[in-house]
Amino acid sequence: MPLRVHRIWRLAQVVVFTSTFLVCAIGSAAAVEPRRVLMLHSLDLDIAPFSDFAEEFRQNLAKESPQPVDFYDTSLATVRYQEDVHEKLFVEYLLALFSGTKLDLVVTVGAPAATFAQRNRSRLFPSVPMILSIEERRIDRASLTVKDTVVSERIDFPAVISNILQVLPQTENIAVVIGNSPLEKYWLEEMRREFKPFESRIKFEWLNKMSLTEMRKRVAALPPRSAIFYVMVVVDADDVPHKQERVLAELRAEASAPIFGISDGFLGQGIVGGPLNSHQKLARLAAGVAVRVLRGETPADIATPPLAPELPVFDDRELRRWEISEARLPTGSIVRFREPSLWHRYGIQVITTLVVLLIQLGIIGWLLFERRGRRIAQSELRNRLHEVIHLERVAAVGAISASVAHELNQPLGAILLNAEAAELLLAANPIDRDRLKVILTDIRQSDQRAGEIISHLRGLLRKQSEAELRIFDLNEVIRDALHILGPEARKKGIRIEAYSPQTPFTVKADQIHLEQVVLNLATNAMDAMEDNDPATRVMTLEASLVGDSDVEVSVCDRGPGVPNDKLAAIFETFYTTKQRGTGLGLSIVRTILETYGGKIWAENRHEGGTVFRFTLPLAKTQSA
Repeated sequence: MPLRVHRIWRLAQVVVFTSTFLVCAIGSAAAVEPRRVLMLHSLDLDIAPFSDFAEEFRQNLAKESPQPVDFYDTSLATVRYQEDVHEKLFVEYLLALFSGTKLDLVVTVGAPAATFAQRNRSRLFPSVPMILSIEERRIDRASLTVKDTVVSERIDFPAVISNILQVLPQTENIAVVIGNSPLEKYWLEEMRREFKPFESRIKFEWLNKMSLTEMRKRVAALPPRSAIFYVMVVVDADDVPHKQERVLAELRAEASAPIFGISDGFLGQGIVGGPLNSHQKLARLAAGVAVRVLRGETPADIATPPLAPELPVFDDRELRRWEISEARLPTGSIVRFREPSLWHRYGIQVITTLVVLLIQLGIIGWLLFERRGRRIAQSELRNRLHEVIHLERVAAVGAISASVAHELNQPLGAILLNAEAAELLLAANPIDRDRLKVILTDIRQSDQRAGEIISHLRGLLRKQSEAELRIFDLNEVIRDALHILGPEARKKGIRIEAYSPQTPFTVKADQIHLEQVVLNLATNAMDAMEDNDPATRVMTLEASLVGDSDVEVSVCDRGPGVPNDKLAAIFETFYTTKQRGTGLGLSIVRTILETYGGKIWAENRHEGGTVFRFTLPLAKTQSA
């Protein structure tokens, strides 16, 4: 007995589970089942502006509907001709087409489709909710059922003419472009009736009896002070169907007057603009109503006011083409398709460029200011350097003045002795003329010698504001320096050994500056050996070629040397190892050499003493 109960219990569980699964599956299938919406068009699917309405409606309904939507489209193309010619056959076609399909909503696009749907509702869609998208004049309210609702617009033809007269106040003639289909004939009669108040001022030309070719010719030959009002050309007088975009483009190409219209779908394709009906706004309104109907609301309970043109909209390109001033546009008008000005198009680039230019100008100005300040500082530095070099030179001359005085005593003493000898010869009788000539020659040579010594001193003492650059043989500088240092060296018991090849070393510099370099280095070398044994007081000067473009001069002493960690510091300003030194000599030497493209360094010799070496570039005349 318990086993039987258990089996019954298990079977009940299976039944409950299966039932629950089937209910969920059926509910899920019902939840995802798409809503089927038929869009019944008055004209072909690609005829503007109705095609704009259909596209906008589909997009908005698909986005706002909580369920997926399947759209079906069919066109009542017979409206191009007589509305009842093929209507019976079209009804049979729709019955066959949707015989096995349950429709959830029918949306008519345009008045002919709405009229057709209302007239045949009992056969085609007896219980299907219907939205009639239609111009307000075309509503057959007597035929509306509880399943019907209307989404309408109102075309204000008088407002179009008033807009033309405001924008073009001199207008006297308006050519109305409209086709010859039954739909267009209806609107033709409506316009004739509504334009009557303007006939005292405006002459209207109705082009409905023309082919498209004839229309093109006419709009090209309109009289002055004319305008063109484009409505639609579905079928021309030759029963030839046309696409609206193509018709408008061809008319614009030939037009001798501005073109105006009623739909914003034609804005940007050739019309100037004005109070325009918006099929896209109408489509969005219809999509919102469709969502409410699909959710279960009763269509007859959904009331929407007819859409009317809002603010006038104009095409900037057409305004400029026809030289229409924006000052004549209605207050609050919207102007589209403006070509951006250079500022709007390149504003960011212009601002960026100006900022960069200002920054660059600021940098350039700052650099020029800095350059001017640097040049002033460099000029002051050169002046200070020349002052320091001159003072150092004066100090060097002062240091060797005793030796120079001793050097001058020799030629002066010789001159005195020769003068006394000449006096004795003049007192003798007879006078020894040959001996007298020799004495006079000695006097002249001694005088030249004294003059050379004084000339060297003057050169050393001369103050120079700028370096006097010239090409000369560096060996001459070394010889002149040795000539000046000779007396001092003999006084201190220092032997000078000079080595130089016969080849001249031509350099381009200031000769006095380089002479000061040699004098400073030689004087330092002699000072370094003051405490040496007399036998070791030897200073060596040597000049040699380095490569093909430089000359090297070395000044070597046998003094105590320089500590290795001080070899680089001895060239720094105010650094000195002497008790009474200024610390400027070697610094000035380095500055002079670097001014002329040279360099200097010092080394300690293994056998004792220090060697100072400097190099200078040879002048181009020699290096070439």
